[in-house]
Amino acid sequence: MELAAVKTTYKYWAPIYDYTFGLITRAGRRKVVDYVNTRQGRVLEIGVGTGLSLHRYKPHLDVTGIDVSPDMLDKARQKVAEKGLTHVTRISEMDARSLAFPDDHFDTVVAMYLVSVVPEPERVLAEMARVCRAGGEVLIVNHFARRKGVLAAVERLFAPLANFIGWHSDFEMTRVLGERSLEMVDARAVDPIGLFTFLRQRKLEVASKAA
Repeated sequence: MELAAVKTTYKYWAPIYDYTFGLITRAGRRKVVDYVNTRQGRVLEIGVGTGLSLHRYKPHLDVTGIDVSPDMLDKARQKVAEKGLTHVTRISEMDARSLAFPDDHFDTVVAMYLVSVVPEPERVLAEMARVCRAGGEVLIVNHFARRKGVLAAVERLFAPLANFIGWHSDFEMTRVLGERSLEMVDARAVDPIGLFTFLRQRKLEVASKAA
């Protein structure tokens, strides 16, 4: 999807996102944030959207959220203000392909239901790795294409509708596994019915020193 198409799509979805995709993705978001809460330090959530996950982060964390959709971010900022989420220190409009943060800045970088939406996901992953400190983790939860079965056929059917539905139904996992500075730690299915996958990747110490 092109950036303009992403913004247009999510301008449409912003008013109803919490009650549609938000419900479908609730279990995966909870799984990721529960894991992040066992960690320390700075957290960057890329594609924070309407801020559905922000209230779940524990107050010992320093959370930054970014998104390209101003309409979604308005709702995220509203949640931060209404719920007094003082651990959320920054909400910004930003293109994930060019993050305005220094190298090795965050302890955890999170992308929930994002990588099949953005243009140039490989470039986004490279930026996630760049701003993650050595030994830190890059976390992704997303739907990835199946190779066979009924769901695989359905994914191929919906693939041409990406600009309307807001994500690529036939997105291959390999597109977010090619960053050399990251090593795979874990991959597991999450609800509903194992439709999504939670990936954990760790930033290599050697890669950081070489940079």
